[in-house]
Amino acid sequence: MSELNSAKKINMANPIVELDGDEMTRIIWDIVKKELILPYVDLNTVYYDLGLENRDKTDDQVTIDAANAIKKYRVGVKCATITPNAFRMEEYKLKRMYKSPNGTLREILDGTVFRTPITVNCVKPCVSNWVKPITIARHAYGDLYSATESKIDREGTVEVIFTDKSGKEEKKKVFTFEGGGVIQCQYNTEESITKFAKSCFNYAVDMKQDLWFSAKDTISKVYDQLFKETFDSIFENEYKEKFDELGIKYFYTLIDDAVSRVMHSEGGFIWACKNYDGDVMSDMVASAFGALAMMTSVLVSPDGCFEYEAAHGTVQRHYYRYREGEKTSTNSVATIFAWAGAFKKRGQLDGNDALVEFGEKLIAATVKTIESGKMTKDLAAITTFPNPTVLNTEEFILAIKENL
Repeated sequence: MSELNSAKKINMANPIVELDGDEMTRIIWDIVKKELILPYVDLNTVYYDLGLENRDKTDDQVTIDAANAIKKYRVGVKCATITPNAFRMEEYKLKRMYKSPNGTLREILDGTVFRTPITVNCVKPCVSNWVKPITIARHAYGDLYSATESKIDREGTVEVIFTDKSGKEEKKKVFTFEGGGVIQCQYNTEESITKFAKSCFNYAVDMKQDLWFSAKDTISKVYDQLFKETFDSIFENEYKEKFDELGIKYFYTLIDDAVSRVMHSEGGFIWACKNYDGDVMSDMVASAFGALAMMTSVLVSPDGCFEYEAAHGTVQRHYYRYREGEKTSTNSVATIFAWAGAFKKRGQLDGNDALVEFGEKLIAATVKTIESGKMTKDLAAITTFPNPTVLNTEEFILAIKENL
């Protein structure tokens, strides 16, 4: 057996905030803990059940409490969760259609989400000229995820009213409806945009990689223009000299132009995006490099908090099959890497070298398992190996345990 398995369990002086989730990823969460963590680590977590039933039971207070716990303990790890729509509301008999739990967490923590594909030598990107991973830096505050929406069912005029502290009002007409429709009001703050920009520049300096930022200021001449101006000003005044010293570049371009440039690039840079753009583009990049389950994701807040997550869905179809007693072959890599990232960060903050090393070994064992030809069905469909060994959900995790 390995040194990790023969030695006493690794101690944790301070806890990780553990955010449990939904459906198939919740099943994976339990197996990963049982097989890959608890035999080696004296696990210390502050647990919050973000499963949809418990969010409904607590009127979503559990999500708010979990976010505040991460602010207190500085490190969290999150399972994938359901964001309910009309179908889910009926399926789970919910009291109301709750907001995205990720949106709530990011609203409270603020910061930037950094997402990078997990690469293995037996899976090649769909885009043949991509030879290095592309990191998406996603703004994690406001915009669509905190928007106020209303359905319009009759004629009338919609106005936005701003009332300052003195009570003075300013009105701006949005649209005059002659029938039904919908409206949506988004917002952001100069403070959050500034923190987003600085996080991106700092990350680029740490990684010694070029930074691209894209938005659509030609259409959004006020909203997106503020993002562009903020990035440009901070770069020129605070980071240009450092970028020049490192031989790295920063530039802004329109989001549609950025997509074209990305497709023709070789990768190896950081692509900063507004909240929704980052949501979409991170899934595109992860899928093109291999699979949605092959991507790391960490929210870094301005005050030094870190929330690691499996940045994909709850694998609903597999869960329905699992409930019927079928074996599934569900990829658990993103969940494992989320735990590994949390262990490494907790260990770094606490000066716990053994915990850092365990996180690194957990990552290495996962990559080694795949590169030895043992993988889940999604990877087997795209691997360069001629005859991979296709494992079911639990078998794959147990194969990783053998390499740990």
